[in-house]
Amino acid sequence: MASAATRKPTERPCGKPRVRHRPEETVLHQVLSLHFEEFVERAEEAGGLPDFVLKEVREYLRCGLLEHGLLHCRCQRCGHDEVCAFSCKRRGFCSSCLSRRMTDTALNLVEQVLPTGVPVRQWVCSLPWRLRVLCGYDSALCADVMKAFEKEVSRSLCHRAKEQLGLGSVKQAHSGSVLFIQRFDSALRLNVHGHLLSLDGVYVRAADGKLRFHELPEPAAEDVAEVARRTAARLVKVLKKHGREVDPELGEVDVSAADDTEHSALTACYAAAAAGTDLFGQRAGSPALRLVDPSSARPHEPVAIAYGVNVHAAVRVHGNDREQLQRLCRYLGRPPIAEERLTWTDDGRLRYELKRAWKDGTRAVILSPLELCARVCALNPRPGFNMVRYYGCLSSHSALRREVVPNPPPAVANPLLNDHDGQLALQFGAGHDDDGDTEGSTRRRPWAWLLRYVWQADVSTCSRCGGPMKWIEVATEPEAIGRVLAKLELQGADDPTPRRTTSRRYRVPPPEQLGLGFG
Repeated sequence: MASAATRKPTERPCGKPRVRHRPEETVLHQVLSLHFEEFVERAEEAGGLPDFVLKEVREYLRCGLLEHGLLHCRCQRCGHDEVCAFSCKRRGFCSSCLSRRMTDTALNLVEQVLPTGVPVRQWVCSLPWRLRVLCGYDSALCADVMKAFEKEVSRSLCHRAKEQLGLGSVKQAHSGSVLFIQRFDSALRLNVHGHLLSLDGVYVRAADGKLRFHELPEPAAEDVAEVARRTAARLVKVLKKHGREVDPELGEVDVSAADDTEHSALTACYAAAAAGTDLFGQRAGSPALRLVDPSSARPHEPVAIAYGVNVHAAVRVHGNDREQLQRLCRYLGRPPIAEERLTWTDDGRLRYELKRAWKDGTRAVILSPLELCARVCALNPRPGFNMVRYYGCLSSHSALRREVVPNPPPAVANPLLNDHDGQLALQFGAGHDDDGDTEGSTRRRPWAWLLRYVWQADVSTCSRCGGPMKWIEVATEPEAIGRVLAKLELQGADDPTPRRTTSRRYRVPPPEQLGLGFG
């Protein structure tokens, strides 16, 4: 196993105090804390927002703040006390918690799911923007759309294997893949699309009864185009099954049925975020302002497109390059918002820099605070919807899985949990896993381990002497939180809770009617 997949968390030198994460100093936190409740009031006029969106944002605003809950630890060697704020552990847009979730998912895939020595190819499927609105809103439709894409990739692999290996039937070839569903693009627009990590070949049962992997050549342009065409044709059937009207010649999809009268405000957020248009003020319905640098424009990059379905399959990772494979998995599971690229402008609006210029030279988009709130609402998946899905021989339901996946590494012990002291287990609960892998769920890494691995925030080791830390109290009530902070003298000049970096409340133009159109 590669060192990147099994490396230990970075050790922090003794004597160096632990620097607490200060989410309230980020621009995103400032915008939501100042403007989200105003956005909620405006949304109430159009039907309001569902509870899961409100909970996602409000839990984010509490994440990492000591006044909303903390863990009090004490060094068993020198008696030094430290506190660690609770995290929200949400999966919508919190960069801190999603970074840990990203790392946990990537390590689980590399160490326990994706076979060693087997090359992996990334297939990407983008959808027409109207279908993105539907998939953003309708979880059942999104699941069927992504499954249709996976089936066509699997079909292509099995048919190519039958032809090149001389198999008697495509049923003798067994493919496997892991699908990441992303809801965003580089401009924070709603862009539901799939990244399929597919084994670049098939497993075939040999004469001796053992499964053997057969690598396939790189798919030709005609193969990718066929996947795009067949996916588009299959999507027409899927949409009709869900009661949507489709024009297969124009690739147009009826989205009127997505307008839920109970939560029409969220539907409006989906439509505006997918189209990249403003939702408020005089520019309602118009594309968001963009900063364009003509010198950064790129020539057209050919990909297979059929009726608005875009398929790309150029990225391949060698089976023995576990470090690169882990980087790819981390990229696919990354948080949607890069907080370091979000800044205030002089006139109180927000500038979000793109990591890479678009083909027309666009380098950044300009949003009002309320427009950012609308896009943040559109980023959140519905509760219970798995954003990482397993297919073929990598599925937990496959009888072949045990013969394919690598042997799991030893379970990682919780650094704050000993055998006899009854300590709190800081780890993912059963409801937080996206993979459905019940066999490996007990081997998922504790939350405290991920804190140390991702952020070098080691709550299990004393920052003064390097001794082991033991938790003393879990403070969840205001009275208990205040008592712990006062006892440790954290309310005075050395208060670790950061001061707000700006006292300016940026105001938006007078309230306008919430735009509900999909045009």
